[in-house]
Amino acid sequence: MRSGNHAIERQTAFRSLDWITVTLYLLLLCAGAVSIYAASYDFDHASIFSFAEFSGKQIRWIGLGLVIALIILFTDYRFFETYAYPIYALMMVLLVVTIFVAPDIKGSHSWLKFGPLSLQPAEFAKTATALALAKLFNGYNFRLNASSNNYAKALGIILLPIALIYLQKETGSALAYLALFFVLYREGMSGMVLIAALAAVVTFVVTVKYNDAEILDMAKGKFIVLVLTMLATTLLSGIYARSLEVMRNLAGFFTVAIGTCFALEAAELPLPYDWILIGAIMAAAIYLVVTWLRMHLRRLAICSIFAAGCVGFMFSVNVIFDQMAPHQQNRILVALGIKADPRGAGYNVNQSMIAIGSGGITGKGFLNGTQTKLKYVPEQHTDFIFCTIGEEQGFIGTSAVMLMFLALILRVISLAERQPTTFARVYAYCVASILMFHLLINVGMVIGLCPVIGIPLPFFSYGGSSLWGFTILLFILLRLDSARKLIRR
Repeated sequence: MRSGNHAIERQTAFRSLDWITVTLYLLLLCAGAVSIYAASYDFDHASIFSFAEFSGKQIRWIGLGLVIALIILFTDYRFFETYAYPIYALMMVLLVVTIFVAPDIKGSHSWLKFGPLSLQPAEFAKTATALALAKLFNGYNFRLNASSNNYAKALGIILLPIALIYLQKETGSALAYLALFFVLYREGMSGMVLIAALAAVVTFVVTVKYNDAEILDMAKGKFIVLVLTMLATTLLSGIYARSLEVMRNLAGFFTVAIGTCFALEAAELPLPYDWILIGAIMAAAIYLVVTWLRMHLRRLAICSIFAAGCVGFMFSVNVIFDQMAPHQQNRILVALGIKADPRGAGYNVNQSMIAIGSGGITGKGFLNGTQTKLKYVPEQHTDFIFCTIGEEQGFIGTSAVMLMFLALILRVISLAERQPTTFARVYAYCVASILMFHLLINVGMVIGLCPVIGIPLPFFSYGGSSLWGFTILLFILLRLDSARKLIRR
C-alpha cells in the first residue's frame, strides 16, 4: 500500500512539474555548452562532443547533471525537509575537511580530488544552507522578529559556511552566501539592515576612491561620506521614522554645519573641519536619542545608531583595506579606476571589455571572435564566459541571455509565492537570491563594474561542481513545487 502511494506521488510530481522552469534550465544548459565550445575553439579542435575538449567535458557534466535531476524528482519531497539539518551538518564538516586536505590551487584550498574527479564543496553547500534556513523558518511558530535568538540562529546558519569558505581562501564563493540576507528581508528582517549594508559598501568605495584629493583640509572621500551620512540620516528620520519635524530640524542643523565650515575655510582659518562635521553628526545622533525617549519613536534610535555607525565604519575602511591580500587590493583599485594595470590585475577585465565592445550590436558571428580565438582573455571558458557571448553574438546575444536569466529568476519567485508551506517558500527565495547574486556579480565583473572575485555564471561557466550545484539547487525546488497539490490535500 505504501509503495502504491509512492507511485501515485511520483506520477503526480511529474504531472505537476513546472515545465516552464525546466525549459528555461535546458535552454541555458544548451547555450552554455555552445558558449564553452566557442570560448575554447581553435582550428585544430574536434567536435563539440569530443571529451578531449572543454565543451565535450561540459556535456558530460550536463548528462550526469540530468541524471541527478531525475534522482531528485524521484525522491520523496519530505526527505529534503526531514534531513535538512543533517545535510547542512554534513556539508559543514566537509567544508572543514576541505580546509586541511584540499591541495593548493592558485592560492586557495577549495577543491577535493577523488581520483580524476575534482569537486568544490562550497558549490553544494549553498543548497545545504538554503535547506537549513528553510527548515529553521518552518519551525513551529517561528518568526524572525520574535526574538534576538531567532536572528542569531538565522545568522549562524548563513555565516558559518561563509567563515569556512573564507578560510579556504575562496572569497568569491563565500560572498555568494550574502545573497541569503535578501531572504531574511523577505521573511521580516528590517529594511534598515539592507540600507546599512548599502551604506557600508558606499562608504568603503567612496573612502578608497577619493582618498588622495582634498576638500576642507580633509580627504575628499571622508567629506563625501560625512555629507552622505548627514543626508541619509535626515531622510531616514523623515521617511523611516516618520517624523517630519525631526527631519526639518536635522536638515537645518546639517546645512548650517556644512555652511559654517566652508565660511571658516574661506576665511583661511586652519581648523579641524572633519571633526567639526563629525561632531555635528554625533550631536545629531544624541538629539535623535533624546527625541526617541521624549516621543517614544523607537525608529529614531535606529537612525541614531545608523549615523554613528557610518562614522565609525568610515574610520575602519583603511584598516580593512590594509588587511586584504595585495591581489585583492589591486583588483579593487583597478575596478574603481584608481590604478591602471592593463598587464596585471586589470588584464582580464580590460581584454573582456575589448571583446564585448568589438561585438557591437549583432556580434562577429559564431566561432568568429578574434579575442576568443587568439586567447587574449584568460579563463574565458569559466568566469569570463560572458565576454565570448558578447563578442560573437553582440548586444542581441547578451540581451537574450540576460532575458533568459531574468525569466528564470522571475519564474522561481513566482513558484515561491504559490508554495503552501513556509519551508518551500523560503527555500525558493534562497534559490532566486543565489541565482540573482551570481548573475549580477559575474556580469558586473566581466564588464568592469565589480572587482574580479571568481563568481561563475550559472549553467554557462565550465565546471561540474558549479553545474551540479545549481542543478541540485533548482531541482529540489521543482520537486517541492510539484508536491504542493499533495500537501494541500
